Amino acid sequence: MDNRTLATALLLTAYAAVLLFFVVRAARRTRSLADYAVGSQGFSPVVVGLSLAASVTSAATFIINPGFVALYGWSAFLAMSVILPIGLIGSLIVLTRAFRQYGANVKALTLAQWMGKRYESPVLGLWFAVLSLLLLTFVVLICVGLTKVIASALGAGELPVLIGLVVFVFGYMMFGGANSLVYTNTIQAVLMLVVAVVMLASGWKYFEGGFGGFWEKLSAIDPLLTQAVNPKSALFRDWFEVAFCNFVVGVAIVCQPHIVTRSLMLRDGRDVNRYLLVGILAEIVFFCVLFTGFFARLQFPDLTNNGAPLKMDGIIPAYVVAVFPLGAGLLVILGLLSAGLSTLEGLIQALSTTITSDLIGPLAGKRLGDGDQRLQRLARMNKAVIVVLALVSIIWSYDQLLHPNLSVGILAQNGVYAYFSAAFVPVLFGIFFKNTSLRAVAAASVTAVVVHFAVYYGQLTPYTTGVLRNPAVASALAILISVVVGIVFLFGRREATLRDQITDQQ
Repeated sequence: MDNRTLATALLLTAYAAVLLFFVVRAARRTRSLADYAVGSQGFSPVVVGLSLAASVTSAATFIINPGFVALYGWSAFLAMSVILPIGLIGSLIVLTRAFRQYGANVKALTLAQWMGKRYESPVLGLWFAVLSLLLLTFVVLICVGLTKVIASALGAGELPVLIGLVVFVFGYMMFGGANSLVYTNTIQAVLMLVVAVVMLASGWKYFEGGFGGFWEKLSAIDPLLTQAVNPKSALFRDWFEVAFCNFVVGVAIVCQPHIVTRSLMLRDGRDVNRYLLVGILAEIVFFCVLFTGFFARLQFPDLTNNGAPLKMDGIIPAYVVAVFPLGAGLLVILGLLSAGLSTLEGLIQALSTTITSDLIGPLAGKRLGDGDQRLQRLARMNKAVIVVLALVSIIWSYDQLLHPNLSVGILAQNGVYAYFSAAFVPVLFGIFFKNTSLRAVAAASVTAVVVHFAVYYGQLTPYTTGVLRNPAVASALAILISVVVGIVFLFGRREATLRDQITDQQ
């Protein structure tokens, strides 16, 4: 065992010990499924804001997406690190306050519960509980990204690393829930901020000739790396893909349970502004990390490492090992782990809570008993759900390690984009229309799912044709068509109601 491997192993052990300390501390405050879902609600806006930023940012931002930049250049950076965040941040500002106010009033623990209570429809809540299973694709992305980083740093096999990672993280998430992840996310966010700066500073040597010189080095490798659109890419071929689709996706991406429900952990509504300010500033720094993809391409101009071709998901792990000395490398590895774990924890907590309280609970009915007995059984069942999620994650992640379709990011985008496409209209209408129609949001949500998967799997556009298809195009079209359907149903119903009132008066 060389010095780097030993130091990495010791660092991972110490990091795991710190996480377990906070999990044990939080577990003492977790007495019910409600505590697990949204915590004891005594958190400061700074802590929750950092937790939000860490949860929104994931292994995708620090490990997977810079690989797209390394492969496709400025078009990928513009789409994923400029345009998508603009839509995301704007949507977060607009939606957070109203969602938190209604969520706190109805005591909603999950997005599915929020839907069911807002529209007084258990069926709608059940629909979103089922749709939440699509978020497993994002869990798989994070597991793959973290496995790549750890296996590369330790020089170990990917399968044992994957199993150890999943068993550890899913294991400790059985107990602390929201109370633990707010603390661990805060630690992770601070580490991520430090590592973001370190990674962005790692390419300073390429700017010896100024920004123009830096751009010329990239253009010498491939002129398309410096263009705003990349016709030879799989995902950034024109402005429709680069700008329009990514902006629409950015606006809708907030409608995920581990993002939009985070504001429910605040003490009261007066903390929302500070929470958003902290979260957004940290998030901007995190999105800048995608620029590291340019440095990785300059480090590996032919996308090979020691003569071996690099898979896209392995570009940044290889860059970290090749560029950073031992001390800095360990710090960066810690930051990359933090980026992945922060979102993985939030997804496990949101997914398990949704499946337990919004899917199993309603389907089981009275068979789980009443009162405290029911709550205790649901809490135990939540742990069993986490075990099942862990097993599925191991199997699916290993398949993606062996057989990715360019990148595990494509799989995750397809699943996650379908979910928030379906959630967008119900969240939007539920917040901004006081007397909205259940029929309108249900029709819009179902339309979004049908359109997304029809466009993607039916290859209905030039952008979703062939082996590699763009999920952002399918999602953008699904969102726009679902908005139109929702508006038609909403105002059609109001017009019919108005006609009936006029008829009754006559």
